[in-house]
Amino acid sequence: MKFSPVLHARNLSAKNTRRVKQCRNLCAFALVSTGLMISGSVSAQELPQPQDGFSMRVVPGAQFDKLQLPKISVPEGGTPDNTPPTGAIMSPAAPAAGITPYADPRSLQNSPLANQNELLLEAQLTADGPALSQGLVWRVFSPEPDGEDKLPLIATATGGTASFSLPEGSYLVHVSFGRAGATKRITVRNASRHEKLILDAGGLKLSAKLPDGKEISDKFLRFSIYENDDEGNERSLIVPNIKPDTVVRLNSGTYHVVSNYGNANAVIRAEIVVSAGKLTEATVEHNAAEVTLKLLRDVGGEALADTSWNIVNTNGDIVYESVSAYASLVLASGDYIAVAKNKDRLYQREFTVESGKNEDVDVFAKAENEVDSDQVD
Repeated sequence: MKFSPVLHARNLSAKNTRRVKQCRNLCAFALVSTGLMISGSVSAQELPQPQDGFSMRVVPGAQFDKLQLPKISVPEGGTPDNTPPTGAIMSPAAPAAGITPYADPRSLQNSPLANQNELLLEAQLTADGPALSQGLVWRVFSPEPDGEDKLPLIATATGGTASFSLPEGSYLVHVSFGRAGATKRITVRNASRHEKLILDAGGLKLSAKLPDGKEISDKFLRFSIYENDDEGNERSLIVPNIKPDTVVRLNSGTYHVVSNYGNANAVIRAEIVVSAGKLTEATVEHNAAEVTLKLLRDVGGEALADTSWNIVNTNGDIVYESVSAYASLVLASGDYIAVAKNKDRLYQREFTVESGKNEDVDVFAKAENEVDSDQVD
């Protein structure tokens, strides 16, 4: 196959013509897309001439519509978007009088925690004892009373050692450990502070027994602790209705303890001393017994319902009253008279209570046991 220069030149010319058309279209599209103002025509003289040996056909007179852009008012020395010229230094507008232009987060007045100071608190039973790790209740008060003449409560915490974040100022700190407590005025300054409160407290554990060493049922036994008053005034109740073997936390000192066996006259009173940092265990001894009273018509019969009972001691004092078929109670050792009233009739019986000897006392509704109401009064 022979090479033909003419044919080769024609092929190249055709390819070149297509390329020129593509270039012309792309240029027109690019110019329109940029939004520039273009008018006129493209002629063959404006295009590069082909080299020798090539032929090129160009379509002259391709027209482009004139694009109309909106008019923009540009300030002197500025730019269309009103930004400063290149290289200009921006300066903030002057703030209005009395107004801070910005809030510096590092400023103390703009940091809510910057003026807070740590107050670390711990409590001990004695000055040389370890810090308590549980069972504490902390309360922080303002020392100035409010409108109701009460100290405002600022913060609380429970457990052992406590930490509070507080602004500078004076505070009243109270810590309680059971019924024991201590209060201290603390001044917080611009620094962390560590304070110890000495409770000067101990524990009291109470129990009771009978003279022969027998245990007393917990359901009949309760204790109460009162303030000790050497002047004979009415004592203030500190802790009522304490179950046996319960440890009560108290400040060191002497306390008046009342032990009730039942709810009649089996009562023991004692003065007990509580020492700081120690557990005091106290056991009282009751001379008493449990008694069950019944009003019967015959031996082995059923107890009569709707019976009211009065138990009277040898001094004529009524130590117990109830309305029931059975009267179950605890009485201190001694002699008593049981008076039963049923259907406007009174029956009585004398009986003796021996310590630790529980028994049933039967009163029979018989003529020999019946008494006049005048005799009872």
